[in-house]
Amino acid sequence: MAVRNKIIAILIVLIFSCLPTAVESAIIPESLFEPDHIRITNQYSETSDFVSAEKNITSLMKNWSMKGASLAIAKDGKLVYAKGFGVIDTISNEPVQPYNRFRIASISKLVTAVAIMKLYENGKLSLNDKVFGPNAILNDSIYLNPKDKRAFSITVAHLLSHEGGWTQVYGDQMFMPVVIANEMHEDLPIDIQTIVRFALSKRLHFTPGTSRSYSNLGYSILGLVIEKVTGMSYEEYCKTNILAPLGIFDMELAHNLQEEKAPFEVSYYTPLNIELKPSIYGTGEMLNPAYGGNDIEALGAAGAWIATPTDLMKLLLAIDGIDTTPDILSEESITYMTSYFDGNAPVGWTSVALNGTWSRTGSFPGTEGLMKRLPDGFDYVILF
Repeated sequence: MAVRNKIIAILIVLIFSCLPTAVESAIIPESLFEPDHIRITNQYSETSDFVSAEKNITSLMKNWSMKGASLAIAKDGKLVYAKGFGVIDTISNEPVQPYNRFRIASISKLVTAVAIMKLYENGKLSLNDKVFGPNAILNDSIYLNPKDKRAFSITVAHLLSHEGGWTQVYGDQMFMPVVIANEMHEDLPIDIQTIVRFALSKRLHFTPGTSRSYSNLGYSILGLVIEKVTGMSYEEYCKTNILAPLGIFDMELAHNLQEEKAPFEVSYYTPLNIELKPSIYGTGEMLNPAYGGNDIEALGAAGAWIATPTDLMKLLLAIDGIDTTPDILSEESITYMTSYFDGNAPVGWTSVALNGTWSRTGSFPGTEGLMKRLPDGFDYVILF
C-alpha cells in the first residue's frame, strides 16, 4: 500500500517546465522491427490503482501539446512501475511503450561521467591528467597551439565539473556550426575536432579551475579523451564497459535527421512558430532545430544518446551508492560525483542536495527528460 501511494504521489507532482509542441510529419519504418530486449510493456503497469494519478500526466501532456512520454519508477532497487503515454508519432498513432527510445540530451553527460570514473578506477587515467599539451592526453598536433596558454592547465577533473574555462557568453560552441565552419574554413557539417580547434583559437573566459560554467563543449571533449585513452570509439567503449555489464543493450547515439531514427525511436515535435536554423549540412535550407537545424551527432558525449527510461533506471540504480543493487562504481567515485562538500560535485548530475536527492535533466528541441534519485529509496526517470 505504501509503495502504491508513493507512486501515485510521484505521478501527481511530476510536472516541470516543457516547451509547447506541435504536429510535424513522421517517418514510419518500411519494415517492422522487434526490439532487441523486450522485457516489459504497458500492460504490466495497467491497474485501476493508478488511473486517477495518471490523469495528471495526460493532462500535463495535453496542456503543453506533448505527443508522448515514458515513465519508470523504482523502489529499493527494483522496478515497480513502467508505462508509456501518448503516441510515438502522429502518423502511426502507435502508443508509447516502455521499450520506445527517446533522445535523452544532456542526461548523456551522466553516462560520460561514469565512463571517465570507470577509466579512473581501472588506472587508465588520472582525474588530474592534463587534457591539452605535448605530454597531455589530447596531444594531437591540431590542439598544440591554443591562443590562450591557460588551456594547457585544463584537467579531466575540470571538464567533469564544468570548470574548463569556457562560458556561453558568446554562444554555445556546440550550437554554432555555420559560424565555426566559416571561421575555420571547413565544409559543413563540422566535427567535434573542428569545434575544439575553434574553441582553442579563442581566449578562455576564465582560468581553469577558478570558476564553473555549464559546458557542453567540455563534455564533448571528454568523449575525445575516452577515445584517446581506450583506442575505441566513445560509443563502443560505453556500450562495452558501462552499459552491457548492466544489461543495457538498447542505448545508442542519435542521428540528426528524421529518416535516420533508430528502430522504436519516437518522433520529436516542436512549436509551429519555432525559429528555423540553417542546415548543418550546408544545403542552404532552413530546418527545424530538432531535425537538421542542430547537430546532435556532434554533441556526442555531451548529449547524443537515445534510451528508454527503464534502461536509464538500470544506470541510476548502479550509481546510487545504495547496496540494494550492486554499483558499477566504487563508493569513492560515487562520493566524488555527488558529495555536497568536496567542491567537485556535481559530476555528471545536474544537482545534488544535502538530503540525498540527486537530479539529472536533459533538453534538446523536441525532447525533455528528468531522472531523480530520492533519499527514501524511490527513483524515477521520465522522458517527454
